Formats: sequence, C-alpha cells, structure tokens
Amino acid sequence: MDQTATTGPPHGDGHEAPDALDSVRPARRRPGPDVVRAIAMLGVVVMNYHGYLVIRGAERDGGVVYDLFDPWTGPLSTRFATLFVLTAGVGVALMTASSIGDAERTRAMRWRLVRRGLVLYGVGLAFDMIWAGTILPYYGAMFVLAAAMFTWRSRWLVVAGVVAAALGWAIRWWRFERTLDGHDTSWLTNPPPSSPRGLALDVFVNGTHPLLPWLAFFCAGIVLGRVLSTGWWRPATIGAGLAMFSIANIVGTAAAGSTDDRVRTLLSDDPFERGLVYVASTLGSALVAFAAISWLADRFEEAWLVDVLRRAGQLSLTIYLAHALVFNLLVDWLDVVSPGGIGTALAFAAIYWVIAIAGAVAYQRRYGRGPAERVYRSLTA
Repeated sequence: MDQTATTGPPHGDGHEAPDALDSVRPARRRPGPDVVRAIAMLGVVVMNYHGYLVIRGAERDGGVVYDLFDPWTGPLSTRFATLFVLTAGVGVALMTASSIGDAERTRAMRWRLVRRGLVLYGVGLAFDMIWAGTILPYYGAMFVLAAAMFTWRSRWLVVAGVVAAALGWAIRWWRFERTLDGHDTSWLTNPPPSSPRGLALDVFVNGTHPLLPWLAFFCAGIVLGRVLSTGWWRPATIGAGLAMFSIANIVGTAAAGSTDDRVRTLLSDDPFERGLVYVASTLGSALVAFAAISWLADRFEEAWLVDVLRRAGQLSLTIYLAHALVFNLLVDWLDVVSPGGIGTALAFAAIYWVIAIAGAVAYQRRYGRGPAERVYRSLTA
C-alpha cells in the first residue's frame, strides 16, 4: 500500500477535504509505518507460533514467560495484531489523501479499495483452511468499509470507531443477560459456518478479529494517518494512548477482583469478551507503540536497521502468508519442529523472522514489491 499522499485545497465540487489532510507529498515513503508494520509482524509471528504449537499439544502454562506470551489471555494477546490494523488505517489515510475533493479520483479510489477488500476477503477465506483464524478476511472487510469511510471527517470516523466498540460490548452484554435468563444464543454465536448468516456473523461478531470492535482500531489509524504531517501528533498520540491504557487497566484490575460475575464479564480486559475496557487498553498501547517506533524510525532513518525494517515492512503480506506455510511444512508435514514449551516457540519465530527479513530485504532491493504484493496489486489495480 502506498504511504505517500498529498492533498490540496478543496476542489470546486462542494466537498471539502477531511481534517488535517494538508500535508505535502514526501519524496518517498515515510519510514515509520513500514517499520511499525515489520515489528508488528514479528509479534504476530511469535504469538501465532506459540498459539498454534499449544493447539498441537505444546505446554501452555509454566511461569511468567508463559503467562506473558499466552495468545489468549496474556498481556500481549492481540496487541501486535491491533498495531497492524492501526497501521493499516494509517496507510489508507496516506493512500487516499490526494483523492479527497476530486470527484473522479474519489470514485476511482473507492473502487480500488473495494477490489482490494474483496480480494483479501476471498483469499482470507481460502487461507483460513490452511491457517485457521487468519486475520485476512476481516482485513478485507475493513478495506471494503474504508471505501465509504475515507472521505468522512475525522470526527465521524471517531464516532464510527466508538460505535463499533460499543456494539461489540453491547452484544456481549446481551448474550450474558440472555444466558442468565436461560435462553440459548447459539443462533448468534454458532450459526452454520458456510451459510450467508454464518459468514456475516463471523466477520462482525464471532470471528477471531470481528469488526465489532476491531473496526475501532482501523478508524483510529485513519484519523492518525491524517495528522502525521502536524508537529503535535506524536505527543498527543502518546498522551491519549497512555491515558486510555492506564484508565482501562485500573478499571480492568478492579473488575477482576469483583465477586459479581456481571462486573467481571462486562469490565473484563479479556480480548474475547469484546469489552470496552479491552478496546481502550489495546488501542492505547497500539497508539503509544506506533508513536514511539515511528519516532525512532524518523530519528534514525539512515541507520541500516531502519532501512532493513522499512523494506521488510513493504513485504508484510508475503511474510505473513509465508509464516503460516513454513509452520505447516515444518510442524505438520515434516515433523522438524515438535510442539514444546515457550522456548521452542520463541526460537522458531525468531529464526523464521530473521530469515524472512533477510530474504525480504534482498528481494525488495532487487525486485521492489514482494511476490504476494505484486499479485495482489495486479488483481486490484
């Protein structure tokens, strides 16, 4: 996804550009989003490898390190994926900025986003048969929605994000109350998987990264991408992120100690409870991480490590698809890697990531776009 974008004054069609889209086109891609994407991908690989090894029989419990990297209940659970989705929103803002205010370019951009979203969704459904729980279908659905949302003013994107988070939480609350009253909610939580209702509910409610509430992270990224040219965005982002993270953790910790099941459920920071506390905590940490990592990338832009991560971040789709294929090859087909403890998962992820980064950098320097990115662009141009 192109990170370079500009916008000028409003054109004469009566539509004004959204807030804070008055940046000047940089000479080349900003290093920050690509570096953030590469580091987020490292975290995704670590958490996925550990989780899938646990599913195949590896130890899940065993001390502090196990608790830290627990893919379902640990403090790092879903945070790298959230950072990835936030960065995707930033990329959409940068990619679409120059089309705002131009009716023809806006229409073309909408169709491009729709095509990209539908291709990702379709590829994601197919890839889910190889790598169950993949984020790709949800990613694709977000791009389809972005086709409508990228012209919205920032305040309405914030509203959309808040509504997505609130609806996810409200559905969880409704399910809890219905269960207490003895009613069955399996029509919502366990519909036929291949039916239209099952596919729709999976994307919005039941899946591993449902739009209710994950759309909130994507909307936050679009808003963030619009202000990257300002001088105040980084301290404001860090301040907002720390505030959200701190308040959410205080509330979540207090709720965890409650004797009321309703309080523990509705104010939980568990990723799979889809609550507001979880959204605030995870989004807060993602905002801080994006601001900090992008500052380091900007500050040391000429450093070799930043250049390596920047290039690798541009091949994130290839690296993501390959990490699942490598896992299946070495674990399921060749039995080279046996399900073990957290050390096995960390070593496996580290070795893959180092080799993948080296290969991605060499490929990007010679050919530019990665193989998956090239096919993706050719299908959605």
